[in-house]
Amino acid sequence: MKFTRRRFVQALGSSGVLLHPVGSTFASNKDKQDEHADKNILFQHGVASGDPLHDRVILWTRISSRRRNQKTVPVNWRIARDPEFDTVVNEGMTFASDIQDFTVKVDAEGLQPGTTYYYQFHAFGADSPVGRTRTLAVGHVDKLRIAFTSCSNFPFGYFNVYRMIAQRNDLDAVLHLGDYIYEYGNGTYGDGTALNRIPQPNAEIITLDDYRTRYAQYRLDPDLQEAHRQHPFITVWDDHETANNAWNNGAENHNPELGEGEWLDRRAAAVKAYYEWIPIRQVDKNDPLKSYRKFRFGNLIDLIMLDTRLYGRDQQVANDLDPALNDPNRKLLGDEQAQWLLDSLDNSKDDDIRWRVLGQQVMFGQLIVAGRVFNVDQWDGYPASRTRVINHLRDNNIDNTIILTGDIHSSWAMDITDNPYDSSQYNTQTGQGSVAVEFVTPAVTSPAIQNEVKADQTAQYLMATNPHMKYVDLFHRGYVLLDIDHERTQAEWYHAESIVEPNNTNQVFAGAFLIQNLSNYLVPSLEISSEKEDAPEPAPHTSSERESESVER
Repeated sequence: MKFTRRRFVQALGSSGVLLHPVGSTFASNKDKQDEHADKNILFQHGVASGDPLHDRVILWTRISSRRRNQKTVPVNWRIARDPEFDTVVNEGMTFASDIQDFTVKVDAEGLQPGTTYYYQFHAFGADSPVGRTRTLAVGHVDKLRIAFTSCSNFPFGYFNVYRMIAQRNDLDAVLHLGDYIYEYGNGTYGDGTALNRIPQPNAEIITLDDYRTRYAQYRLDPDLQEAHRQHPFITVWDDHETANNAWNNGAENHNPELGEGEWLDRRAAAVKAYYEWIPIRQVDKNDPLKSYRKFRFGNLIDLIMLDTRLYGRDQQVANDLDPALNDPNRKLLGDEQAQWLLDSLDNSKDDDIRWRVLGQQVMFGQLIVAGRVFNVDQWDGYPASRTRVINHLRDNNIDNTIILTGDIHSSWAMDITDNPYDSSQYNTQTGQGSVAVEFVTPAVTSPAIQNEVKADQTAQYLMATNPHMKYVDLFHRGYVLLDIDHERTQAEWYHAESIVEPNNTNQVFAGAFLIQNLSNYLVPSLEISSEKEDAPEPAPHTSSERESESVER
């Protein structure tokens, strides 16, 4: 039986830029909007930024409504050192067009490293909300604060978790590890009827227009908008951005015989919509499927973002009894990406970067239930690929590697080793034999086990029978906060009080684990990390007119 998250519950383009003189197109925020502004031009989907580098960052918005039959819309943008835009550092003009679903992406250049900026768009007399972003630092970095989460299923509940993340003013970046949208119609996986959160279109999405409509609905959510408005995002896709349990040449939830068309056409549509609606920089203009990339935060961390889903993944085996499971030729990353990962780890060590952080989708560590591999959709289903990474870390004495994971709608912390079930190879008390650690984030809304008592009992069983697992929670939604310095990296789990009450941002500190420099194993932490004392000012709310008319597609 193939694994799905539901069975888990049951079983257990870049746009061209023309520079203009600073201040030439924007009215002062203190002044009244142009009374003659075209009211059909709106920024209903907010603003966002992403893929920050030391001297540039992607800025995003969408022209949500426009004159009928209009093919292009001129859009001005600006980025400044202050939220009042008294110190504008770059400004330009680009175009929103129907070719890109009227989304706008600008790679704003000429920025200073390790600096907070504020940005805004303008079209036909209307100003967008003000967004805040931050570039990557160079040289010595004392401390970083990063939040990460995944799996935001619209009908399952409100996106309170995004609002919680937005309210943390001192974050350097937010990582989203996949399942930003879900492809199902209502009632297939989550019923949004009671909460009035019916996915649109209300059917499984297959075509380019379907995917665009689903993203448009998600990006109208005010909590998701606020997280994007306050922080730069670094993202990777998982399977639900295309279809459940996807691999390079197909998916469990893709059925050509049911009229869903060719997989490659569906995949291309999903990837195109992703690049349109997510503030991500395309790595290779000739190969949009190539999304793996890396980010260097000074001398403190190298963030290596992987695609364990679409780029090089071979098809999943049916279960752990399939002889093909241990075929050394079966791959999760593909040859090119796998070698790139190993080279990136080597280069990071050679450059004396303190931590190597892998942002990826599916659980890396082993998960054995009643003597069986439980989920062949994760690294357990591709043991040769996992062994290659573990051996490389050990054989090359690469310390301080941290794996960040989404996908499974639950909270986990574990040591990483060849065989955690062999006490001669791994000591659960001392951590000896561990070569890395893994932190898994809960979901924004998607559930694991929905009965709290059963979830707690199952978690206790898993930790008792999987000795490398230090923390498991199978019930709550939330996110993980990473507090990183040169002596240790601490992961803290924060769980939402509710996802069925709108605007409930009450959160519970659920626990913390840390990895000390050069230790390569986890220990519990009894202290909550301290916020940055010099947190930058959040992006202000503006009085820009936000009309309530429906979005014209």
